[in-house]
Amino acid sequence: MEQVRTFYSRILKPGAAILDLMSSHDSHLPPDFVDSEITGLGLNKTELAANAMLTDHVVHDLNSSPLLPFDDNCFDAVICTVSIEYLTQPYEIMIQVARVLRPGGLCAIAVSNRWFPGKQIQPWSHLHPFERQGMVLGFLIRSGLFKNLQTESIRGLSRPIDDKHYRTTQLSDPLFFIWGMTK
Repeated sequence: MEQVRTFYSRILKPGAAILDLMSSHDSHLPPDFVDSEITGLGLNKTELAANAMLTDHVVHDLNSSPLLPFDDNCFDAVICTVSIEYLTQPYEIMIQVARVLRPGGLCAIAVSNRWFPGKQIQPWSHLHPFERQGMVLGFLIRSGLFKNLQTESIRGLSRPIDDKHYRTTQLSDPLFFIWGMTK
């Protein structure tokens, strides 16, 4: 996930208040973001507590309640790394993301070709990777609360030899990024 860290280091500012949506034990933020206030929201208290990058964490199931348990305008950025495919109410959550972001705040979402089968929303597994990227972009567009929307893909990179999936494919999983700012 070094490519994800590189992407985040390019678009996020150190020292920012960041919400890591659907966070777990590992942060995908660059290690030089230690001066940032990073709040993780996820399902597993033990995993969140093990994430050394988080300055705070909240256990919350977004599929049970899409309401983010935070005040309005309290974050500079919200990230969601390879997890949006599990959200059953993505439009409602994008509205909530816009609510908790400060004006001009950044929402950045990363997706890949790897997910837990059976947990993803429909029709995720039946879509081409670029259609998935378009679907996520559609979540932001449909909310009507974001501007300067952009996408990027990283494909065709060699998989590190120490990667557990190296014997399956020598190419790394492609990554697709979708991001924009609140209006």
